Amino acid sequence: MKCPFCPSIETKVVDKRETEEQSITRRRRECLKCGKRFTTYERIEMSNILVIKKDGKREQFDREKVKKGIIKACEKRNVSMEDIENIINEIEQKLRNLETTEVKSSLIGEFVIKRLKKLDKVAYIRFASVYKDFEDIESFKEAIEQLKNGR
Repeated sequence: MKCPFCPSIETKVVDKRETEEQSITRRRRECLKCGKRFTTYERIEMSNILVIKKDGKREQFDREKVKKGIIKACEKRNVSMEDIENIINEIEQKLRNLETTEVKSSLIGEFVIKRLKKLDKVAYIRFASVYKDFEDIESFKEAIEQLKNGR
């Protein structure tokens, strides 16, 4: 494992833990050259899941793409990277549990929206405004009213 702080590839594992989902291994590492510590995650690669986009195109599921969208929605909010990772892990687990290898992008969007709604209302509105393609202020008002009314 290459150290992210220096060019050394000499590192050692100082702690290893399985996550709650049991599908991800967290390793705390220390660089033998510079002495700095960093964390790595080992997870099952989901290379067999295809995402069907709105235009009908298919592409491999990209965890990083989902992560970027969630991070953007949570920008300047009190949401930790751990919370974001947990959301993505849950979504991956749900996708693995499906009996198909092809999923619509809208299903992934719905999974994200449900989790953000519970986690942070502002992040939820931000994500929903892009995902649901709000076109005017009335769309925002309607979404906010639904939040107020607990829907």
